[in-house]
Amino acid sequence: MNWSREQRYRRWEDASKTERRKLENLVKQCNWRQTFHIQPVTGLLNDPNGFSYYNGEYHLFYQWFPLGPVHGLKNWYHTKSKDLVHWENVGVALEPTNEFDSHGVYSGSGIEHNGELFLMYTGNNRDENWVRHPYQILAVMNKEGQIKKLEKPVIPAVPNGYTDHYRDPKVWKDNDCFFAVIGAQRKNETGTIMLYRSQNLLEWDLEGEVDIGLNEFGYMWECPDYFELDNHGVLLFCPQGLERDRDSYHNIYQSGYVLGSRLNVQERTLVHSGFHELDRGFDFYAPQTMEAPDGRRILVGWMGLPEIEYPTDSNGWAHCLTLPRELTVKNGRLWQNPVKELELLRGEETEAHITIDNETKGIEGFAGDVYELSAEFSNFTAEQFGIELRASDKEKTVLKYDTQEKKVIFDRSESGQAAGIQYGAVRKCLVETDKISFRIFVDVSSVEVFVNDGAEVFTARIFPDQNSQDIRFFAYNGKTDIQAVKYKLTSKERASS
Repeated sequence: MNWSREQRYRRWEDASKTERRKLENLVKQCNWRQTFHIQPVTGLLNDPNGFSYYNGEYHLFYQWFPLGPVHGLKNWYHTKSKDLVHWENVGVALEPTNEFDSHGVYSGSGIEHNGELFLMYTGNNRDENWVRHPYQILAVMNKEGQIKKLEKPVIPAVPNGYTDHYRDPKVWKDNDCFFAVIGAQRKNETGTIMLYRSQNLLEWDLEGEVDIGLNEFGYMWECPDYFELDNHGVLLFCPQGLERDRDSYHNIYQSGYVLGSRLNVQERTLVHSGFHELDRGFDFYAPQTMEAPDGRRILVGWMGLPEIEYPTDSNGWAHCLTLPRELTVKNGRLWQNPVKELELLRGEETEAHITIDNETKGIEGFAGDVYELSAEFSNFTAEQFGIELRASDKEKTVLKYDTQEKKVIFDRSESGQAAGIQYGAVRKCLVETDKISFRIFVDVSSVEVFVNDGAEVFTARIFPDQNSQDIRFFAYNGKTDIQAVKYKLTSKERASS
């Protein structure tokens, strides 16, 4: 279906009850609905927003266009959780209501202050010539969950020298000051990040660009996020327009970070060792982090990318969010691991200790479409070894290690219905080690792989047949020892369906 501008900018309430019911039924009929991931009830989900802990609960909002699997008139949809695992749909939190966000409530962040949750976001306005005008807007949520927008933007204009690509404020507090970073594009079509300062969240002063030494690194930087972890400064952002570089930057847009000294807010500088991709897979973008009550830094990303068609589109919905990940610093890099609370999903456990020699082998009890699988490979002499997931006679998703290249390889070329094939079906990254461990979370239509205790991560949507449920281990031209454990995973949604 080719969506017209008029169709993309309709509201949910503009649709008739019959149209809404038809769309809801179409979504329910989809064989690729997830079980323990956040996903939209209908339509399109994208960036996670406002991720925060407030009033005894985790709050997570996301960009939402309800009427179909396309980017259109965006709202913020609200979910909340007490444990980062079981999420409750609250409903629409922010929707276009005034001249400053008339064409979409775009991305932003949340911070608690004076007993309330302050939500700062980009309002998107289009004039009669369809020229974009972005505004940075503040809304406030109280303990009853009621949200009220301020009447006027707190940052009403784009400064001279920058285009209308000016969005995604991320707010944090340092001592008695609030700071915000905003993704921006210079007039010469290069990306950058702007820094603002405030004493009260209501009035903001522009400090200027943040200098990280990457002056011509893509044409736009989206979704910036600054935080400090283990005495390091960490800046996440999503540069658009990077060229492929060997095994890096193969997706349509990239998501990564720089890690180094703490941000010098007076000089607006952050000294670091280079840009690193956060996720080496196919479907990861626009991550946002928050600090949990126990001090952990938790990240959630959009499991999808802009401008890519997905097989779920035909069922009236698209995308989900990643599992929450705990970030730590080790050896000058960010490491990512599933939050410990995800163990609450674990059900029946199956273990195996085997050696395979130049063969492909299944294990009794190792099959399914929703599970957690941990496998450690050691004493290997094989040229390649690994796992086939969601496998059958016709389909398989392959995760393997090449001992000659010293690379982990994720291959979804035979994973079922394809997505984003114009950007390739294989992803690789260098991992030099004498042991390889994979911790894998498989949901109905996704795979998230944590390599060697979170040193690298691969995220992918896959769309196999319902009957493709085998798990197979393999070794080529040699052997390997394998210790593996599989847990069935049961969410509330899965248990009640």
